[in-house]
Order: sequence, then C-alpha cells, then structure tokens
Amino acid sequence: MAALALSFLGCRPGRGDVHAAVPPARPAVAPSGLVSSSTALPADDGQWLIPAKDYASTRFSGLDQINATNVGGLKVAWTFSTGVSKGHEGAPLVVNGTLYVVTPYSPATPNVLYALDLTRPGAPAKWSYRPKVMPAAQGVACCDVVNRGASYAGGRIFYNTLDAQTVAVDAETGQEAWVTRVGDINRGESITMAPLVVKDKVLVGNSGGEFGIRGWLTALDTATGKVAWKAYHTGPDADALIGPLFKPFYVAEQGRDLGVSSWPPDMWKIGGGGVWGWISYDPDLDLVYYGTSNPGPWNPDQRPGDNKWTCSIFARNPDTGQARWAYQWTPHDLHDYDGVNEQVLLDLPIGEKTRKVLVRPERNGYIYVLDRTTGEVLSADPFGYITSSSGVDTKTGRLMGVEAEKPEVGKVVRDICPAAPGMKDWQPSAWSPRTGLLYVPHQNLCMDVEGTEANYIAGTPFVGMNVKMYAGPGGNRGELLAWDVVGRRKAWAIPEAFPAWSGALATAGDLVFYGTMDGWFKALDARAGKVLWQFKTGSGIIGQPVTYRGPDGKQYVAVYAGVGGWSGAIVSGNLDPRDGTAALGFVNAMTDLPQKTTAGGMLYVFSL
Repeated sequence: MAALALSFLGCRPGRGDVHAAVPPARPAVAPSGLVSSSTALPADDGQWLIPAKDYASTRFSGLDQINATNVGGLKVAWTFSTGVSKGHEGAPLVVNGTLYVVTPYSPATPNVLYALDLTRPGAPAKWSYRPKVMPAAQGVACCDVVNRGASYAGGRIFYNTLDAQTVAVDAETGQEAWVTRVGDINRGESITMAPLVVKDKVLVGNSGGEFGIRGWLTALDTATGKVAWKAYHTGPDADALIGPLFKPFYVAEQGRDLGVSSWPPDMWKIGGGGVWGWISYDPDLDLVYYGTSNPGPWNPDQRPGDNKWTCSIFARNPDTGQARWAYQWTPHDLHDYDGVNEQVLLDLPIGEKTRKVLVRPERNGYIYVLDRTTGEVLSADPFGYITSSSGVDTKTGRLMGVEAEKPEVGKVVRDICPAAPGMKDWQPSAWSPRTGLLYVPHQNLCMDVEGTEANYIAGTPFVGMNVKMYAGPGGNRGELLAWDVVGRRKAWAIPEAFPAWSGALATAGDLVFYGTMDGWFKALDARAGKVLWQFKTGSGIIGQPVTYRGPDGKQYVAVYAGVGGWSGAIVSGNLDPRDGTAALGFVNAMTDLPQKTTAGGMLYVFSL
C-alpha cells in the first residue's frame, strides 16, 4: 500500500473517460494509501498566519496535544464578542502571541480589526483598527455582509473591506500602513474574500456576480499597496493576461479571445466571473490557483455560449499575473454553480510515481482531481445526489448537462440537484495526511427555478431567476463527508439537519472540527467519523475553526459563532419565512432555522 506524500503539494486518478453522476456508495469504507500514525509530520510552529494554514490549503495542523483520547475534556477558555450580528464566515489569525479578529460589516463596527493579547488572562484587546467603509456597500452585498478573514506577512495584517478596499495594518501597533481602493460599489463590486500574500504581492478579487460586475483578480505591492497587475475574467486575452505562456490542456480552452467570442456582443462587459473564494500557491511551480464565479445574469438564455472565463480555474504566475493554464468547470453555467471553491494541492501516488495534483470539491457536485502542472482532469467523481448533469468527460473535460434540467423563461423546472449553492459552496474542506481523507462540509439541497428577463442597471441586482430551494434526498440539508481521495470513494459521513456551512479543520491529534448552523461545535474521530465532543454556542456556526499553541504552551481551538451568510440570511437579515424566494431562494429551505438559533457574533476559544 503506497504511502501518501507529506509535502501537501498531489492523487491516484482513474483514467475512465466518463464518471457518471450517481451517488457514492453509502457504507463506510477504509481509506486507501493511509499514512502510518507513526509517520513524522512537518513541524508546526503553533501559529495560524493565513486563512488555510498553508499555501496548499490543507487546513491541517500538526498540533496533537488535543487528541482523540482527551478531546472530551475541552472547555471554554475565553470568549470575545465582535458586537456584530451578521454572518461570521471568517477565521482568526494567530501571530507571535496575538490573535487577530476581523468583524463582518456593520455601521457601528465596519470591518474592524482587533488584536487580542494571548499573553494575558482572557486575551484583552491590545488595539483596534477601524477602516472607513462606505455604508452603501451593504446594498451590493448579495449574500450578507460577511468577511472571510485576513492574512499575515512581513509584520503586517492584510484584509479587505466590504466596500472594495484592501488595507495593510502594522501587526504590532495597529497603525495603518496603506489603503487601496480596488473596486467600485457603484458598479456592484464588493469584497468578501480573504486576501492571500504570495512573495511581495497581495492577491485580491471582487464579488458581485449578481450585480453585473466584470470579475478580476488583482495583485497589490505589499510595501506600497500599488496595483502590480490586474487580470479580468471576461473580455480579450490582453485583459485576461493570457499570452504566449498560456497552454491549457483542453481544446475548448485553446482559442483566442474566448472571453469575447463565447459571449453575445458586449455581454462580457457585465458578465460576472468575480473571485470571492480561495487561492492556493505552489512555490515549486511558482503558480497561484484560484476559481472564478458565476456568469451574469443567472438566466442563461440571455448569454448563449460557454461564457468564458466564468466558472473556471486559472493557474497564474504571481509576479506577472500571466496565465499558464485555465479550465472551465461549468461551461454556460445554468444553475449558479460558480467555481470559487478551495483547491487543495497534494502530491499523491499514481501508479509507480508521485504526481502533483489539485483536489477540488466543486459546486457542480463532483470532486475533481487535476494535474496542477497542466490542468488535465484526472478524475471527477460525484459526492452527492446529482440530476443536473450526467458526468464529466475527462477526454474533453466537458461537464455533460441534462437538457431537461435547463431553466426556461416562464416555465418552472423542478428537482434540479444540487441547488444554486451547489453541492458545496465556499465553506472550505480540510485534508489530513495521517488519514488520507478530505473532510468536506457541504449541503444537500435541490431547487425549482423559473427564468425571467433581467435588465442591467449598474449597481442593482442582475439575476433573472426565481428560485425555491429545499432538502435533497434523505431530508438532511447538510453533511460532513470524509472522502478517500486516492480510493475515490466515501469513507464515512455525518448527516446534518442544516447545510454544513462552516469550514473544517483537521489535526495531527486525529480530530476533525466543524460547526453547525444550529450552533453545535463538534470534534470527530478523523478515522471513524464518531462524534467525540460537542459544545452548544450562542449562535449558528458558519466560521472556519483554527487551532494554535498559546504562549503558555497549551493547544487551543477557536471558532466564530454568528449565523448568517447566504444560508443563514433568514436569521441575520430577519427575513420573512413565508417568502420562499427570499435570499435568492434559500429562505424556502431554511424556514425552521429561526427556531433553532439566533443572530450573534462571538469568538469561542477552547482548551483542555
């Protein structure tokens, strides 16, 4: 049995041409290619400096003081109230004895950065930084006023504000180093993503696919905040930074100016394709990887063609922004499947050799394994119930749609699975090199849709679809899935009443942590999937758990509680449950959430 490589930067793919859209087998199975529990792991310095812990986006910590034998003794060590009752989708950072919190937007607390002193009992605040954020940004935030966190590099904390600014703050003093406005709320642009710092560049992308924005990723100089490059995802190759180094694997991606020719005339100018999810980086290949969001409007009849480069993934040089390859997950997106999820970079055994791969649980319902040097799809396996497509052809890379599930203007099309949030939305998975499993929090939702005519007015909604979502087969609306990447199969799963909308955390203590929308923070046995510990927080959890070693030498686990986001908008936005089309149709699936949790905003920190 081959051992998994520990570099966190590659999967044994199947070579079949088509992977049919049938649910994985239900029984639990043993994972393939396990790493022995005695295998040495890379040293962990006990800090949490960037959103995903590492550039490979594993969200794995080598700390093991808290483990499967003692996790039942976890207790609250201390808490911190953010003062904001909107969705908390972020994660704290831990740097040099200080814990950093970025709040969601509120008029009274506009994306405030707090520095909490871990060297003192109760972690009192050392300082806070309050950026100047335009209140009008609330009007162009499609899915709650969330903020997904910050990054640390070179003595500074970098993060984004809802009104499309990127700020750099001195990590010791809280003094502002620079502020750069990178987007325009008057065009519907906002920013909810966490930036990533690669070498001397801060990488930032825009939100606003439901407002007719033109999506981009930009790189700012870490020292000055000046724009170093900007790559658009619709329009001519020159705008997309596609040049002679661009070598996509599939024929469908090899034409010239596809960002124009795959759209009706001028529609690419308002075609969406933002970047509000996650970025990974391979230092050996010197490439950053990230996905682009849905095309606009949702009504596909108004934008015939593949609509490149929306719902795609790019590999780019971080210094210049020049694209190396691209691949479109969902051409001519019919169902708002986007393409912004995390990409986990692993080196895994394939036959007789180790191969560099990129693993991605995609919104369209498939767990993809790509060769990250070329963009070739090595495998694409369904990880839930799918009716909207019949599989992925790995010879062409093409997602094979089902004609009967195509939305139409004036006609209700029913039982589209997965629903618009996809099988898994932004909530990031975690990978353990000890178990060989990817831990995937996701949803089990289907939807009925009816197309409508969308009219573009800058800074206003540009959707063109009536949607009602509801629970998929089995009735559970969510699940924490353990996926055997090498064996390409489900190992085990924990069903959840509501969408599993929080991130996951895996540790060397053979634990997996995640939260539920009704407020339970859970620790599971990473190998068997058994719940070993749980704690009821004051609000639903949609944040990303982290773990760190405190100045006292003890291991801690931290997570935000504060329900909201798209899935929890019924609570954070106090929406009427009788309007099933509210929150772009999500309310219909969440009418009972207000009876299970209340709005809130609290950081919980646990220790033994």
